[in-house]
Amino acid sequence: MATVEERLEQLESRLRVAEDRLAIADLIASYGPAVDRRDGAATEALWTADGTYVIGDEVVPFAELADIVDRPGHLRYVNAGCSHFLSPPRIEITGDTAAAVNYSMVVMHEGQRWVVDRLSANRWELVRTAEGWRVQVRSNRTITGVEEARALLA
Repeated sequence: MATVEERLEQLESRLRVAEDRLAIADLIASYGPAVDRRDGAATEALWTADGTYVIGDEVVPFAELADIVDRPGHLRYVNAGCSHFLSPPRIEITGDTAAAVNYSMVVMHEGQRWVVDRLSANRWELVRTAEGWRVQVRSNRTITGVEEARALLA
């Protein structure tokens, strides 16, 4: 039988993992509302200062992350009425690093209905910082039958 101290240590360890998972899920869930309201500062704040966002074959460095909300393609989405909708992530934590995979959809308003305009696979590589969990690298590939998208979900 475990001592009270051992049980408390186990409980604290389990609580830390649960809190980390919630913090990472919340961080990922923050992305959609940030880009949909065109809040470049909030978008940038999700990443580490040396982080990157890999969109297909393009690598967007941290210095350009705040500006992605002002790109012409993104403005077309926002002005038409859109939602960057992200599925709950599958999260694996290893100490102060984590990896998460999920799907994201861009849902567009068209007339009297909403349609999925884009469906992507995502892999998030995260690190624990003094400010909490942050994205080191997010990789995103549209799901078009290509192996690269499936590989991100592994």
